[in-house]
Amino acid sequence: MPQTITRGIKALIDEANAEIETLSAKDAIEISKNGDVVIVDIRDPREIERDGRIPGAFACTRGMLEFWIDPLSPYAKPIFQEDKKFVFHCAGGLRSVLAAKTAQDMGLKPVAHIAGGYAAWRDAGGPTEKWEPKKKG
Repeated sequence: MPQTITRGIKALIDEANAEIETLSAKDAIEISKNGDVVIVDIRDPREIERDGRIPGAFACTRGMLEFWIDPLSPYAKPIFQEDKKFVFHCAGGLRSVLAAKTAQDMGLKPVAHIAGGYAAWRDAGGPTEKWEPKKKG
């Protein structure tokens, strides 16, 4: 018997967009210069290796987000306990709005996401850099 999806991805994204601050790439580039902002890259490491990254961004794959935010989790990351604004981005802006909404729903604030994601940031002239994973051994 096939599954019946009652709230699809479009509805989830629309709901998140209604609740989350969305920054243009230009505005995100400007506020990234502020020491009170953390840019959170939720892309997969393979995407970051292939396409580059925003210098100084904190990499947190989407799959670990909730575990890294929750201070009671054994995987908690101290950066998410800081009194900063967290600006999420992915490749194109869809995963990041969902991530920002999840973070906000968990109590992290303030949060925002970059419309158009990393591609918009790069196309707007934001700084980028190549990234290579650490060599094992």
